[in-house]
Amino acid sequence: MDSKLTSRRQFIKQLASVGAVGAAVTKAPFVFAKKNITLRVMGTHVTLQEELRQRAMKELGFNITYEPNGSAAVLQKAASNPGSFDLYEQWSDSINVLWHARAIQPIEIERLNYWSEINALTKTGKLTSQAREGAGDAPNKILFVQPNNHLGSQPSNRISFMPYVHNVDSFGYNSNLIPAGVPYDTESWGWLLDDSNRGRVALVNAPTIGIFDAALAAQAKSLMTFNDIGDMSVQELDTLFDILMEKKRQGHFAGYWTSVPQSVEFMVSKRVSIQSMFSPGVSSCKGQGVPVIYASPKEGYRAWHGVMCLSSKTTGYVQDAAYDYMNWWLSGYPGAFIARQGYYISNPERSRPLMTNQEWDYWYEGKEATSALKGTDGRDSVKAGERRDGGSYQTRFSNIAVWNTVMKNYDYSLDKWYEFLNS
Repeated sequence: MDSKLTSRRQFIKQLASVGAVGAAVTKAPFVFAKKNITLRVMGTHVTLQEELRQRAMKELGFNITYEPNGSAAVLQKAASNPGSFDLYEQWSDSINVLWHARAIQPIEIERLNYWSEINALTKTGKLTSQAREGAGDAPNKILFVQPNNHLGSQPSNRISFMPYVHNVDSFGYNSNLIPAGVPYDTESWGWLLDDSNRGRVALVNAPTIGIFDAALAAQAKSLMTFNDIGDMSVQELDTLFDILMEKKRQGHFAGYWTSVPQSVEFMVSKRVSIQSMFSPGVSSCKGQGVPVIYASPKEGYRAWHGVMCLSSKTTGYVQDAAYDYMNWWLSGYPGAFIARQGYYISNPERSRPLMTNQEWDYWYEGKEATSALKGTDGRDSVKAGERRDGGSYQTRFSNIAVWNTVMKNYDYSLDKWYEFLNS
């Protein structure tokens, strides 16, 4: 073989080797930096669970801290101090507050590995074309960052939050103390203000959530009506809180819970027989032997969509880690995990293989459980023969009355809410 040709080949081989090393070097810093990164995630107890944190750290290779608190507390802290977190997990009603406070930055869609798998609910506001969209801030209305830097429904390449967990909420009631109703027929938000339940009722202490439970109840009892329940006027808010204040003077309310564990304690201790509830609280109560039914109100559900937001102060390698964590949430395991506490994920088909057929049929299809199913706490939360309250994913999300929303009169509603609590 020609010596010059041999030398040339060796040179090219060496050059390729150097190039490969060079490429590796350009990628190496984040790999090494991972060991020293701490990703700070602020949110509520709903998603900030220790099993998820441990699993994420193991699979992603960097440290993660969780800071869970009540809904109102985390929103206030995040809006006023974006340097206190890297990722924020809560509900879509917090988006307008965080965006206007410049506490969060746009998320680049091209960096989200599973964006194409996310279903129509977030992108269009409806799971199916026949579904009720519901009043208030349907997630698609506040998802996309527009050219003028406002939020809207017109698709763009930047979004205000990464869609992930979501559900419809209502109220839970102890069927040993209150006779079971008929889903979508006799079960009604009005039960929260019914005199027969006086002294045994609790509301969630979150102004952008509890206010809608109360409003739906007042309207269901024909105590008042709203022109747009998702955007109440000052006069409507005054009337609503006059009703609530009178009920409070009568001793109607037994408490106001700020976290899921507290709501469980209220129900397990029999402090209340009916209250605003989130799905994990219902599952936990059932796991502890309390027969809580999660109502399917004939007026429709109060819906919410989980949001994962990137702090406006997060940059560099920590920002890279934040994108890794967001992608991890849609990679399958987390969606299967949170299904066992009654929550849905935005790309459910990726989680389906990690669930048993029985789990999928019960949680997503609304079919009868053919065997006992465990919740995220490892306890049996579903008995064989039970059906999910409200039915299938499609049925439940076809019956939305209102989305969790920050109204135009948010500041006024906030003042009225705390006046009510402190009276």
